[in-house]
Amino acid sequence: MKKTRISLAAMSILAAGLFAFNVIVDGSIKGTVAPPEGAVRAWAISGTDTLRADVANGAFEIGAAKPGTYTVIIEATAPFKNATKEGVEVKEGEATDLGEITLEQ
Repeated sequence: MKKTRISLAAMSILAAGLFAFNVIVDGSIKGTVAPPEGAVRAWAISGTDTLRADVANGAFEIGAAKPGTYTVIIEATAPFKNATKEGVEVKEGEATDLGEITLEQ
């Protein structure tokens, strides 16, 4: 009887421990760049976190972004200038769509 109580208590503690932690689901940042040949990479910076993704055919998606506020920088090729978007909010498990970012010369 004592062994049964100890086993039941151990399983209860284990079950409570498994439900005590929340799993954070990362989000992403996506968008397009015009003109498509004007950009090479997209960067997302938040605090000490720096993420990047290549721009392919004018589109990018930066994955594994933790929830928070980011500054997104589009790295351009000459004669275009880099573009910056500040205050980009990423929510848990969601894709933040920046729409089309137009590069200036």
